[in-house]
Amino acid sequence: MNDKLPWYKRFINFLKDVRSELKKVTWPAKQEVYGTTIIVIIAVFFFGIYLFFVDVVFSWLIAQVKTFFG
Repeated sequence: MNDKLPWYKRFINFLKDVRSELKKVTWPAKQEVYGTTIIVIIAVFFFGIYLFFVDVVFSWLIAQVKTFFG
């Protein structure tokens, strides 16, 4: 039956539903957001450095294979 309503009324109903659902959300505390953000930043740097070194090693290995075979 909702399909018979004009698009703008359906959109308004959608926004009302979104608003009511957002009231049910339990938002994390500021300290929790801060802590998880720090963990994510550290993980990004760690994996970035790790992948850089893996790339350097594989590039060196490929260069060695190229010089050996061709």
